[in-house]
Amino acid sequence: MLTNTRDVEIEWGDCDAAGIVFYPRYFAMFDASTAYLLEKGLGMKKIAWTKKFGIVGIPMVDTGAKFSIPSRYGDVVAIESTIRDIRRSSFDVAHRVLKGDKVAIEAHETRVWTGRDPDDASRIKAVAMPDEVVAALSAN
Repeated sequence: MLTNTRDVEIEWGDCDAAGIVFYPRYFAMFDASTAYLLEKGLGMKKIAWTKKFGIVGIPMVDTGAKFSIPSRYGDVVAIESTIRDIRRSSFDVAHRVLKGDKVAIEAHETRVWTGRDPDDASRIKAVAMPDEVVAALSAN
């Protein structure tokens, strides 16, 4: 399945009073990492693929993480993101944060391919992922 790795430098604003990354900041990093993963697979930025496929986005409906090694201001970590499972209208992503050769965090999320509800435009609903998207996310 599709994998992307990106380096992230920990910024001052990512850290809490103890001088380590405040855990919700990792989830923002994972969100961006998922967007970069789909950009790699689809060959276009998120703004372009949401328009091309006529969707609202890919909201997260489940997430979790296991934190093993803290990161601090100035550290550079690698975030490795991999598609783990694809269903009709949702998919799972696994994230690993690496500090050198050590796994600092293992995380997961489930995302849903969503469009406007045709019965109520103020709502969103899951829609089937196009074959093109499934093929891109399934690529090695």
